[in-house]
Amino acid sequence: MDLPMMLAGRGLGRIIALRLMRLGLLLLAAAAAAFALMKLSPVDPVDAYLGPAIARLGPEQKALIAAAWGLDQPVLAQFTRWLTRILSGDAGWSTAYGAPVRTVLAERILPSLLLTLPAWLLSGVLGFGLGITAGIREGSLPDRIIRIYAYVTASAPTFWVALLALTLFSVNLGWTPLCCSGPIGALPQEVTWVQRLHHLILPLAVLSLLGIAQIALHTRAKVAELMKADHVLFALAQGARPGDIARRSIARNAALPALTIFFASIGEILGGAVLAEQVFAYPGLGRATVEAAMKGDVPLLLAITLLATLVVSTGNMLADILYRIVDPRMRGPAPVLREASEG
Repeated sequence: MDLPMMLAGRGLGRIIALRLMRLGLLLLAAAAAAFALMKLSPVDPVDAYLGPAIARLGPEQKALIAAAWGLDQPVLAQFTRWLTRILSGDAGWSTAYGAPVRTVLAERILPSLLLTLPAWLLSGVLGFGLGITAGIREGSLPDRIIRIYAYVTASAPTFWVALLALTLFSVNLGWTPLCCSGPIGALPQEVTWVQRLHHLILPLAVLSLLGIAQIALHTRAKVAELMKADHVLFALAQGARPGDIARRSIARNAALPALTIFFASIGEILGGAVLAEQVFAYPGLGRATVEAAMKGDVPLLLAITLLATLVVSTGNMLADILYRIVDPRMRGPAPVLREASEG
């Protein structure tokens, strides 16, 4: 291995190490911010946990419950205690579900992955394809149709589109179920994969179609710019077809910004999944987040916040690393290292 390649490898390793350190600091900051917001929230965890039973309890009994949960301690002590338990692998007890937070997350992660992961991949593939189709023939009818579609879906609220889809396909046409991840009343172990897929189709379609816009628009802009390059205009003058040019030389360069947007869209997919799961009563992490917020389930809400921060930050870090792998110009050593190798 020659010196420039060794320096490039060391540079990439240093970047990964810095990104991991930054991720650790970001998680700590997110934990502190989320904990502070929970404390500033007007929702009292004890009142939310007791619900209507609060009328039968006196202030002394409420104080005993708060003391048992450690809520009578100073805020800094509560945060330190919670953070220590998180680092030891104990995320606490979910008051909304009456189970360890770890168990609630384990039960909810799989349904959420079945919804968000295919939606994320579909939106990326379809958005990239539509962006290339629109960009190679800028101003054409397909370009105008794709742009209108992207602008409309980019500005449409997820819950509103989900309600329209639910009304049309489930209520009026009866093609898809009204809710849930399986037939109502059936135990989870009794639900077949065909039934799961039937219940998954509509929320998956809504989430995928709404995630296409950003990738399609950014890819279209990059392809339209590349199609105006001198070597592309020369190839077109020689009789080359736009589709062949896009496949052989445009797609690779257009993939770089699309890759960044694709990984950066993880946060949007997760945010859309929270609303979609609520509309379709889909039992994933998004619905658990809403229920935890409504019932003042601080341990569960904080754990989901940290998990979402970890997923989104990891996606951005992977985008940065893949960008350097795909683009050879980003793989070279930093200017200082390059001068050292040339010297």
